[in-house]
This record gives sequence, C-alpha cells and structure tokens, in this order.
Amino acid sequence: MDLTQGTHQHKAGRAKKMMLWFGIISMAMMFAGLTSAYVVSKNRPDWLTTLELPSAFYWSTVIIFLSSVTIHLAEKAVKQDKRPAATAFLWGTLGLAAVFIYLQFASFNEFIAAGYYFTGSESNVTTSFIYIVVLAHLAHLAGGVIVLLVLIYNHFKQRYHAGQTLGLELGATYWHFVDALWIYLFFFLYFFR
Repeated sequence: MDLTQGTHQHKAGRAKKMMLWFGIISMAMMFAGLTSAYVVSKNRPDWLTTLELPSAFYWSTVIIFLSSVTIHLAEKAVKQDKRPAATAFLWGTLGLAAVFIYLQFASFNEFIAAGYYFTGSESNVTTSFIYIVVLAHLAHLAGGVIVLLVLIYNHFKQRYHAGQTLGLELGATYWHFVDALWIYLFFFLYFFR
C-alpha cells in the first residue's frame, strides 16, 4: 500500500501511529539496556541471590493485566457506540492504575521491612537495580495515567465514536505497552535473581 494515498485524516492517523511506535521502541530499548545491565551485574560478588520479591509485585502484576483488559473493553465499547460501558471501563482502568501505583509503593515498604534498602550505606547493587527499574516503569506509567485522563476527558466531550477512535486507539496502545512492560519486568526479576 502506498503510504501517500488516502485522505489527510488517514495520513495524519498513520503518522501519529508511527510516532507512537517509534516512542514505544525507544522505551523498550531503554528497558532492554537496564535489564542487560542487571544480567551483567549478577556476576558481582555482592549480588543478592536470596532476595525474594515482595507479594505486592505479584498482586500488581494481576492488577495491571486486568487494566489492559478493561481498556480493551473500553475501546471495544466505543467502537460499538456503547457509551455507558465505555465510561465504566475507562474509569475502571484508571482505578486499576491507582491500585497498581499503590502496590508498587507497598512493595518498596516490603523491601525495607525485610531489611533491603535502595540507597545509602545499607543498600546493595541488587536492590538499587530493582529500585531504578521499578521507578523508571512508574515514570512511564505516570505518562499512561495522563493518557487515561485525556481519554476520559475526550470521551466525555464525545470525541470518540464508532467512526472516530484514533485517539483512543493510540492511548490504548500505549497503555497495553506499559502493561506488557511491567509483566516482562516482573518475570525478568522473578527468574533472574
């Protein structure tokens, strides 16, 4: 297909999707670099091999997966012009995002309660890496929360309907990426201790 063909609206939509994918690829590369550094650092003599992941990590993984389901259902509802359902699923996604963020900070408290510190003289390279990876993900998730708020605002302004879903599609794609990124990070941290 010739990318120069189509209406101005279709060309603009393709351009926005391409820009989003460039951003997603660059973010994925950043986390690939962080996880590669984590793997290389495992050879250090001061690496903790007995570190257990906090239970909040497990629960937050379930929550973020559910948020991916709810945003998918919101997108599906908009495409079927089911506004009340779309509203419920968008608010549900935002609520699940808030629970996820709470659980991430609860995991830090679990680490500290177990005697694992992220900075200072009592910290070590293992916990510092986990701290950096989780905070980097939370920064990207904060961007995702802003995206959710914009989606909810635009939904209430009735900017999305069966024939017009580009903004919702872009926001949902970013949200799915952030969700998949956490699931990858969770399994990475679980299997590469």
